[in-house]
Amino acid sequence: MNIYDIAELAGVSIATVSRVVNDSPMVSEKTKQRVRKVMEENNYTPNVFARGLGLNSMKTVGLMCPNVADAYMAKAVAYLEQNLKEYGYDCILYCSGYDAEERQVAVNAILQKRIDALVLIGSSYAEDDENSEKVEYIREAAKQVPVFMMNGCIQGENIYCALCNDFQAAYMAVTELIQSGREEILFLSDSHSYSASQKLRGYTQALKDAGLPVKDSMCVYVENKIDKARDLLLSRNDLMFDAVFATEDGLAVGALKYAKKRNLSVPRDISIIGYNNSELSVCCDPELSTVDSRGERLCKIIIDSMMLRLKNRKIRSKVYANGFLIRRKTTDF
Repeated sequence: MNIYDIAELAGVSIATVSRVVNDSPMVSEKTKQRVRKVMEENNYTPNVFARGLGLNSMKTVGLMCPNVADAYMAKAVAYLEQNLKEYGYDCILYCSGYDAEERQVAVNAILQKRIDALVLIGSSYAEDDENSEKVEYIREAAKQVPVFMMNGCIQGENIYCALCNDFQAAYMAVTELIQSGREEILFLSDSHSYSASQKLRGYTQALKDAGLPVKDSMCVYVENKIDKARDLLLSRNDLMFDAVFATEDGLAVGALKYAKKRNLSVPRDISIIGYNNSELSVCCDPELSTVDSRGERLCKIIIDSMMLRLKNRKIRSKVYANGFLIRRKTTDF
């Protein structure tokens, strides 16, 4: 019986077994008890190799995102890597894809590496419900290493979340549109993720507070690609709107191209607000008004908190950063 056998029987990585042997604070008490029980049942005595694996930090953190080609996620990876380097840490990057099963496989794979912590980038990992059984694999991962979520939220031991307050930011942006005289505001999104659902809540509440009707027909979903958003809006002759609140800058640029195709003046005929303040927002004409979702700030919060956690210091399980609207040329306020 060796460390690999114990790891397999306990359903954890060999690094986790070693951390249990060394009583590392990085492993939850529940997991420690499970691993120790397996060791006792199999009369396992840790050898020098098993003890040595977990004595020192590998100073390596796992980063995972669905798609590094996404502008928001690419910037997040860059910011996280930069902050990790300041602490002398390296990182391993995995791209999991968006499929739920693929995400779970990717998380299990990265846990086999000798990482000190795991960062999940993007709200798709949290699904649309932080208590969903679909995210149980993340809670299981957190029994082995601390898990940090960027712009996603899951309740669980050893899980720490840093989020933009998307509800507040969406509420503020839509309220600004209403106060400028817009009443038929289209909600344009690419997913039903945790972040997108918070933006929808903010959009809906702003309409309700202004005494405007909330119409299901004004909530439109399309893949986050400029041409896809443009073509969908061009095909929907049933939609009548004087403003667009988009949950991604790419969708907002698609709405801008739709307006040009329809010979609509922006922002005179239609106002458009995007989200994330990506490079796309200043690469279009007119330049896009957009919500800055504080990606750089969230990355710093995550890494600073992680370093405290790895020293067995207590940290907050959830931290918010408030987004703010950057007014450019696609709004008239």
